[in-house]
Amino acid sequence: MNGSRIAAVGHYQPARVLTNEDLAGMVDTSDEWITSRVGIRTRHIAGPDEPVDELAGHAAAKALAAAGLTPGDIDLVLVATSTAIDRSPNMAARVAARLGIPSPAAMDVNVVCAGFTHALATADHAVRAGAATRALVIGADKMSDVTDWSDRTTCVLVGDGAGAAVVEASEDAGIGPVLWGSVPEMGHAVRIEGQPARFAQEGQSVYRWATTQLPAIARRACERAGLGPEDLAGVVLHQANLRIIEPLAEKIGAINAVVARDVSESGNTSAASIPLALSKLVEQGRISSGDPVLLFGFGGNLSYAGQVIRCP
Repeated sequence: MNGSRIAAVGHYQPARVLTNEDLAGMVDTSDEWITSRVGIRTRHIAGPDEPVDELAGHAAAKALAAAGLTPGDIDLVLVATSTAIDRSPNMAARVAARLGIPSPAAMDVNVVCAGFTHALATADHAVRAGAATRALVIGADKMSDVTDWSDRTTCVLVGDGAGAAVVEASEDAGIGPVLWGSVPEMGHAVRIEGQPARFAQEGQSVYRWATTQLPAIARRACERAGLGPEDLAGVVLHQANLRIIEPLAEKIGAINAVVARDVSESGNTSAASIPLALSKLVEQGRISSGDPVLLFGFGGNLSYAGQVIRCP
């Protein structure tokens, strides 16, 4: 086998939906203020009895079922998350235990909003190197746990959820070469820190960086896959803010692509946002098997990672 591919995807969101009108009863805001600035209308919020590994486990189980596999077929579990409360056992081990995966390598990846695309690249490398046969790659975050619900600048942004992908060996490269990096000196622009940990960001700095610096990087990710932006059938960017997604997609030049806009109904779910949005596009039939799709994560640490995948 010369490459790897995504065999199937799955996603999960908690049942509780928090609307902009609900938030207007909690802080000084309004539906018009939120939608005009970030394009979010609703978000899903997990309850106190729904930990991150439960969200991740539901999404992973759906991906396994869609791939026609059992837990015993998996020998690598990677969970991208930045909202784990405990240091050990890590989320990957907890998900493996929930699903009954017998003896996998189990690792967490904390690159915040770019976590899933980093984890996907890591799984691709492991499978192609022969270090793993099939990998379960999950992005899962419970942002509601790290949110100050009295701060209207951040509480309107976040949501909870999970998305997952099964990665396996393939004769062809169904996962293109990753282009990744960071701007460490600007890492303070997006933070989850303190006791208790709280999410904070410098919104204007992130907006300028994302809309001016990232388009060229995303185009280079396409080049690494041997494609031009016009060849893409889909673009799934980190679902941070519609005012970032739309200009970034336009500047990339993916004129024929379906652009994921799941942020409108899910909010910013951090590492979950890309697999969640991708799984919905697949479920809705808006992209087809074999279609080239750009996945591009960016945000916390001012990190980024992108690759072109072939739709499962």
